[in-house]
Amino acid sequence: FFNDTATTEIYTLSLHDALPILAVRLQRQAESGLEIARWFESRPEVLKVMHPALPGHPQHAIWKRDFTGSCSLFGVVFQPRYTIEDVMRFIDSLRLFGIGASWGGYESLALPTTGFVTRTAGTGDFGGPMARFHIGLEEPADLIADLEQGLRRLEG
Repeated sequence: FFNDTATTEIYTLSLHDALPILAVRLQRQAESGLEIARWFESRPEVLKVMHPALPGHPQHAIWKRDFTGSCSLFGVVFQPRYTIEDVMRFIDSLRLFGIGASWGGYESLALPTTGFVTRTAGTGDFGGPMARFHIGLEEPADLIADLEQGLRRLEG
């Protein structure tokens, strides 16, 4: 009984502290996520970036019609010359990104998705190995520097 009560009180206090800054945090993450998604688009190692707020995304018009903002979660499809192992080596080399799926936290995460994530709607062929990124509250310039050093590991 004591543990349940203490846990509930701690959770309530944490929620009370977090809610007032939630909108600010999400806005910052959305801006940073879009900045890094655009950076990925400029990279020769990348075939495409799956982020609906980018004008080149196939569902951009729907996103623009129905939404006023975006999130910091997106997919990156690497050029087909890279293997799943290359992408895993890239992700393993990242220093500022944790490895895992995002549940809306404040930290940056990366996760290889090709061959690891299955969907009932099918996984589709996106043209190359894929990874998912969640951009947190770290400085975008620091994250980009980390991603740049990681991309050098794609070649083996």
